[in-house]
Amino acid sequence: MSDDRERADKVYSALLQRQGERWVQPRVERTRRVLELLADPQRTYRVVHVTGTNGKTSTSRIIESLVRAHGLRTGLFTSPHLERFTERIMIDGEPVADAAVADAWDEIEPFIDLVDAELAAADDAPLTFFELLTVLAFAVFADAPVDVAVIEVGMGGSWDSTNTADGDVAVFAPIDLDHADRLGDTITEIATVKAGIIKDGAAVVSAAQDASAAAVLRAAAAAHDATIAFEGTEFALTADRLAVGGQLISVRGLAAAYDDEYLPLYGSHQGRNAALAIAAVESLIGGASQPITGQVLADGLGAVTSPGRLQLVGASPTVLVDAAHNPHGAAALATALRESFDFDEWGLVLGVLEDKDAAGIVAALAPIAAHVFATAPNSDRASDAENVADLAEAAGLAVTVHGDVAGAAEAAREWAATSDRRAVVIAGSVVLAGEVLAVAAAEDWKSGWHE
Repeated sequence: MSDDRERADKVYSALLQRQGERWVQPRVERTRRVLELLADPQRTYRVVHVTGTNGKTSTSRIIESLVRAHGLRTGLFTSPHLERFTERIMIDGEPVADAAVADAWDEIEPFIDLVDAELAAADDAPLTFFELLTVLAFAVFADAPVDVAVIEVGMGGSWDSTNTADGDVAVFAPIDLDHADRLGDTITEIATVKAGIIKDGAAVVSAAQDASAAAVLRAAAAAHDATIAFEGTEFALTADRLAVGGQLISVRGLAAAYDDEYLPLYGSHQGRNAALAIAAVESLIGGASQPITGQVLADGLGAVTSPGRLQLVGASPTVLVDAAHNPHGAAALATALRESFDFDEWGLVLGVLEDKDAAGIVAALAPIAAHVFATAPNSDRASDAENVADLAEAAGLAVTVHGDVAGAAEAAREWAATSDRRAVVIAGSVVLAGEVLAVAAAEDWKSGWHE
């Protein structure tokens, strides 16, 4: 192991000693305090801030690629990671270098102890994993330095650590029920928390929303003298059709219409994510009045990747992995499988975390599943495979239970290999998706089935 990699792994180990990523308090001021001591690195570049319930990561990745195609240096902060934590902090489309992340941590570390001491004196909990990861990303971007940072919200919006950055553009992917224990149990309550990323004078672009969410966003934009544009009204995906490795999309943007642009991602939901990203970049680059030029758009869309989102990881049989981890994402996955692939039967490897709506995920995927291979992600928050199996059986599906992801995937691939009309999709959790990517690479699934 190189010295730099060892240093970066020590940073991750230090982060893991903190309260975990799921431990969230509405206390953005603690992150703000560390950033103040660091001279506010998040104010040294322009920011596109992305929230929503589903599609945040894909939308963020498309925005970043389009901005980079303009010749600007980019930072991208997303979560969670699939295989290694440096994936969360990207510079110019690549995971941050180990040396850069370790050097930034060395800058930050003296101030962590100072703020932890202040928190202890106030009888408050120490800085958390995600608070410090946010600070680390902002410092890395300033050190790079980047011209534009695309920042995905961790959870919610108003009190999320990332809301210490002032977004020039606030982007809202579809808002649905999720994290109800933290954000509220109605769309209106959840939208209100997410609307907290709208800053004075910002440009706001939003996917089509439930009427109650749209009303909240309009009111928040008006209160901050921000412009707002909605999918379906001010911009839209006007056409999409299959192409090799993805699709051709046509988009009515804020500044121009863009026809038959190649997007190397599957699913109409990714076409809509691309339309949202185009509107966001138009708003950032030209204030919604300057079209994205043809070659820049082609380069930006053509370079997009979205690991773990309808990603092809195996051939003969075909195996796809998708990080769908709630009913909305699962429904989008089911639709995309019908639209984009010509198979008669899908084997579904399914593993879910216990705090997710497993019943809703099963209900959304049941119409496309011929056989469920129930398993559990490698996480202390995993729902037991037997529980997943019970839900699938209750939905009338054929089910087998497997002790780990590798075993479930092997059984599913063996099942699918008996017919060229069968394929496998692996879904239910980002953790599960990360495990699958590692197994698929180690076993070289793309070279075909091996007895």
